Amino acid sequence: MSTRTAATLATPIGELLLVSDGEALTAVRFDDSRRGRPTPGGGGDPVLREASAQLGAYFAGERTTFDLPLRATGTPFERAVWDELQRIPYGETTSYGELASRVGEPSAARAVGRANGRNPIPIVVPCHRVIGADGSLTGFGGGLQCKRALLDLERGALSLSLG
Repeated sequence: MSTRTAATLATPIGELLLVSDGEALTAVRFDDSRRGRPTPGGGGDPVLREASAQLGAYFAGERTTFDLPLRATGTPFERAVWDELQRIPYGETTSYGELASRVGEPSAARAVGRANGRNPIPIVVPCHRVIGADGSLTGFGGGLQCKRALLDLERGALSLSLG
């Protein structure tokens, strides 16, 4: 694998930092101030170019799925949760408990919540589609206002443009 590179993408929900290892998208960050910043200048990285294009189309309401090479580092349980997140259809939501059942651990809703919170590739791996059992919005790395905006976009209630 080559050196990690990064590119920023202006979106209606704020600037995103996209990170690639040269072969796959490894992170989408809302706020990278807490972490070391990868080598800048990802403009020549085809993974970052394609991720930027697909995310732009998503925010324009023109894309409902992503087709990108992904590499997320985590425990086997976390990876199982992240894989299951990608099966939640665009515009739909599920609860932490339902997601726990889907990964074969029906009593592990809290562990699913922790794994969801550690998802390094939000939006593309749609952790924003997981809500509380009572329908309430719960934690999201980009903040609850961002989570609501993403869900509204997917439900067709909000049109975001990249202006």
